[in-house]
Amino acid sequence: MRFLTQGDSLLIQGHGDWRVEALDELVRELDSRFQGLGQRRLQWDMSQVSAMDSSGMVLFLRTLDRLRGQGYEVEVTGFTADQEQLRRMVAAYLTPVPPRRSTLGSRLLGPLVQLGEATAAAWRDLVAFLSFLGEDFIVLLLLLVQPWKFRWGAIVKNIQEAGVRALPIITLTSFLIGVVIAYQGAVQLQKFGANIFVVDMIAISVTRELAPLITAIVVAGRTGSSYTAQIGVMKITQEIDAMRIMGFEPHRFLVLPRVIAVMIALPLMIFFADIIGIIGGMVVANIHLNISWTEFIHRLQNVLDVKHVWIGVAKGPFFAWLIAIVGCFRGFQVSRNTESIGRYTTISVVNAIFLVIACDALFSVVFTRLGI
Repeated sequence: MRFLTQGDSLLIQGHGDWRVEALDELVRELDSRFQGLGQRRLQWDMSQVSAMDSSGMVLFLRTLDRLRGQGYEVEVTGFTADQEQLRRMVAAYLTPVPPRRSTLGSRLLGPLVQLGEATAAAWRDLVAFLSFLGEDFIVLLLLLVQPWKFRWGAIVKNIQEAGVRALPIITLTSFLIGVVIAYQGAVQLQKFGANIFVVDMIAISVTRELAPLITAIVVAGRTGSSYTAQIGVMKITQEIDAMRIMGFEPHRFLVLPRVIAVMIALPLMIFFADIIGIIGGMVVANIHLNISWTEFIHRLQNVLDVKHVWIGVAKGPFFAWLIAIVGCFRGFQVSRNTESIGRYTTISVVNAIFLVIACDALFSVVFTRLGI
């Protein structure tokens, strides 16, 4: 739905498919968009609606009755001859819904109703996600019994897409992170004449926390979103339905190669980001604090324990699994219209970044408790 203000009226442009397959998505969109409209005069243009069946027409007429019952003046345009005929036929058998008056109680309960609907939607998402995980786990177990059925070619291709081609942006972000940490540390340490301790700050913070976290966030925005978009397009073009009809398991062909590829590539990218981040800090330490390359490397060897590098690298498979599985899950949730691709791609990136940060916080608590 698109909303354009024209003078004292509001133009509403409907588009896409108004059919039973997209009904749930349409209901959510209509409920969210038709809240708190400013103008009382509405022009509803349906000329860009590509297809409409009786269920879509019922939804349109119900929404139209609700708007008019709330006092809006609605002018409908753009129906084709067939759609207009369908409208008259459905309207003849549709029982009119009497408008409900807005009371003080309903206005006060509105936020609670929205909270309840959001909670119910989150619960449905959680159940669907757990079901998706279970299906993926079963397919993985079957492949472990028959390892020759792994799609190694697809895994290698996805490693190239998710890992090798991400190296330029990983290099840039990691170098800048090292530069920022070195500059911020230098400003404070110079006050106490403790310039050399900037090496400790760079080495431990980059390898243990910043490189894994920043690399995972970049991969979530780059690779996780692409997985959602790729699978979403396949869902819209019915390629996934065709795969199931031909006996191909989508999890084996689409999900597992992507998940395994990111779980292999991300730890390697984190190690690469460690090196680039330390080099960035080394450059700033040399220019701003006059710490020579030899002195920096000597101090680095004394303060950087191998465990800090391993802790950062060990987070990689967990972060990668979260990013890939969320990206694929949201891709399978795409409904049969193009707008949902953008919506679920955004949701997948937000979910992946949140889960990565939450997982990193959990690691920090656990490692602190264990004294690592």
